[in-house]
Amino acid sequence: MQFWEFVFFLSCFLVFYNYAGYAIIAYAITLVAKNRVVSEINTKNLPTVSFIVAAYNEEDFIEKKIINSLSLEYPESLIEFIFITDGSTDSTNAIIGHFPSVKLLYQAERGGKSAALNRAVNAANNDILIFSDANTTLNKDVILNIVKHYQDEKTGGVAGEKKVVNPSDKPDEVGTGEGLYWKYESLLKRIDSKFYSVVGAAGELFSIRRSLYEPVPHNLILDDFIISLKVAQKGYRIIYEPDAYAAELPSFSIRDEQKRKIRIAAGGFQAIGMLTGLFKFWKYPRLSFLYVSHRLMRWTVSPLCLILSFISNMILFIQSGNNFYKITFILQLAFYLMAIAGTTGILSRFKLLKLPYYFTFMNVSVIQGFFRHLKGGQSAIWEKAKRSSGLAHTHQTNNN
Repeated sequence: MQFWEFVFFLSCFLVFYNYAGYAIIAYAITLVAKNRVVSEINTKNLPTVSFIVAAYNEEDFIEKKIINSLSLEYPESLIEFIFITDGSTDSTNAIIGHFPSVKLLYQAERGGKSAALNRAVNAANNDILIFSDANTTLNKDVILNIVKHYQDEKTGGVAGEKKVVNPSDKPDEVGTGEGLYWKYESLLKRIDSKFYSVVGAAGELFSIRRSLYEPVPHNLILDDFIISLKVAQKGYRIIYEPDAYAAELPSFSIRDEQKRKIRIAAGGFQAIGMLTGLFKFWKYPRLSFLYVSHRLMRWTVSPLCLILSFISNMILFIQSGNNFYKITFILQLAFYLMAIAGTTGILSRFKLLKLPYYFTFMNVSVIQGFFRHLKGGQSAIWEKAKRSSGLAHTHQTNNN
């Protein structure tokens, strides 16, 4: 096998492994060795809950968020609501002030979300911490579906599901690709959780035991990812619960989504430097397997392999004229042409054809995030994401 053949086949294999292969292996193993799953809630012995929302200038959403939060099914005596709004300059604080059952934490200085979460947790009094973003709505049984897993002492956290809900007036905008991506991610999280543990919860909705919270550095970008994985490193599982979900509107435009993706990628490279302990496979065999296969490769190996597979395929096609390399090169070329067409809206009627565009866009954003990380240009103080108009509708059901 010549050099370019080796590069081509290795690159294709690594991309397949990252996006599907490892999940197939993990799923096959779970069929043999099943982990314990808690399906029933003991309503006679419910834990106390601190429900925490970090918000910055969320006057357009905050009232609906509070009303949604206060309507969740859980005994009032066992839950406290903490909203922290450091640095907000709009009417967010005034709106929260209309709800006496919500504890407001505020300081004029804006130190970033990580600093805000540290302050909020210090003020929390209860056993279970539930974190939720200000621009999401939750299903009515979300807390009950989360806390049932804490009946297992080895459960350190619970990750909820993120749903991207397209507004009815813009069914074919950026939310199509974003929504399809999160459905795929949700499937992987189900598999990860059944195999051992979710590797990184989404900030829209996740929960951990108060006793396991480890204060995070103020310069941290992906606070949700680090907080949940630090819990997993202590030997606890992060369980995925699809019946606890947060509904969120898609980004307002592809430019807004690009800013968010680049920030996440830059944060991913920052996280790699903070989680070097997970390279100790002998210490965390299952967790390290999932972390490297699902997360680390997504931020490092896969974008490079996509480039190498295309270049090596083109060289092999030109040099050999082999029909196999001709077909694979045409397929790759067609894939990226569809991605380019996706930027023009030509494929807006065909949801599945939006996948090449969003997949390519996502990997380009990772590369941009890498260079931003190298330059140290990504601030930990998050830029408020612009979302489509209206708040995501909550599905008041018990099932997905």
